[in-house]
Amino acid sequence: MRVITGSARGRKLLTLEGTDVRPTTDIVKEAMFSIIQFEIEGRKVLDLFGGCGQLAIEALSRGADSAVIVDASKKSVDVIRKNLETTGFDKKAVVVNSDALAFLSRRAEKYDIALIDPPYSKGLMEKALDRISDVMNEGGVIICEAPFGDEMPEKAGTFELKKKYRYGKTGLFVYRFYEEVND
Repeated sequence: MRVITGSARGRKLLTLEGTDVRPTTDIVKEAMFSIIQFEIEGRKVLDLFGGCGQLAIEALSRGADSAVIVDASKKSVDVIRKNLETTGFDKKAVVVNSDALAFLSRRAEKYDIALIDPPYSKGLMEKALDRISDVMNEGGVIICEAPFGDEMPEKAGTFELKKKYRYGKTGLFVYRFYEEVND
């Protein structure tokens, strides 16, 4: 696994071995960042279920101002910290060893971009989407990675599902802020 483009382009990233970890493929990662390519620079990124931190690191490499990476696994947090050091982004990112849902419940800071890629088939996506809009800026974007056949909610608080993309068995689901218009 590597950083695709930007200031850390080509840097190799560590990942954990085993069935509990499912890193985003380069094709899906490239597609994800193509969707938001003009929205990254200077933004605050939240990477929930961080794994090895590759999504936040890719955002930082492409010009994001800062990132918070959340993962419940101590082993994942250790790998994330090593990857941040390798890429030189250890001063631009905060790594939080916490359950993602607990993190969302107690966080007051606001983010511009949220990247959500939880373990599949555990119901974590829906729970995260129920809480995510509380920590998002109005002009922000939420991108979720899930199996393409999964039913995704139309709304995530004050955000609504705007686009769906398919890459083999993997889906990217893009939520953007909406305003209700009363006549």
